[in-house]
Amino acid sequence: MTILKRDDLYSLEDYAAIRSEFRGKVMEHKKMRRVAIGPNATLYFEDQLTMQYQIQEMLRIERIFESDAINEELETYNPLIPDGHNWKATFMLEYKDVEERQQALKKLHGIEKNIWIKIADCQPVYPIANEDLQRETEEKTSAVHFLRFEFTPEMVQKAKGNAVISMGINHKYYHEQIDILENLIRESLVNDFSDPN
Repeated sequence: MTILKRDDLYSLEDYAAIRSEFRGKVMEHKKMRRVAIGPNATLYFEDQLTMQYQIQEMLRIERIFESDAINEELETYNPLIPDGHNWKATFMLEYKDVEERQQALKKLHGIEKNIWIKIADCQPVYPIANEDLQRETEEKTSAVHFLRFEFTPEMVQKAKGNAVISMGINHKYYHEQIDILENLIRESLVNDFSDPN
């Protein structure tokens, strides 16, 4: 998967004209890249399209049109695009009740390191978390984390060969798993992999 360049972005004027249609396309795409693990934890897998949408929205909201500022946005969001042998995801802990959420974030310290993805009979892959900045304190974790899952060529090959993909979380206070990833989501994620040969 290639990173985004200036030429891939719409001008503010052009984006305003196509925003509704583009947003609809992205929302449909995102449905195939959302994996809920239990009732309160969700992985949102990013790719070039989701990051283009994020950048376009930032440019629109901030009214950014100068080259240097646009390049800063590209530098911020391009690292979240997978590069052929990994998946990159925004991990969110979601609780409707504020008090419940605050208590959960205290209990779930370190949860982002206990998320796993397994391809066929290969070893589970655990993420490299929050490379951009520290998102937890000694007292609690954050509700949002950025994760990178790195896969071996063997894992990539098996995934492309239609192997079963499972995901889960092994934390003292949150233990959930998905035995078989839904097929449409699986296809979307496997498309992030380049040919391992």
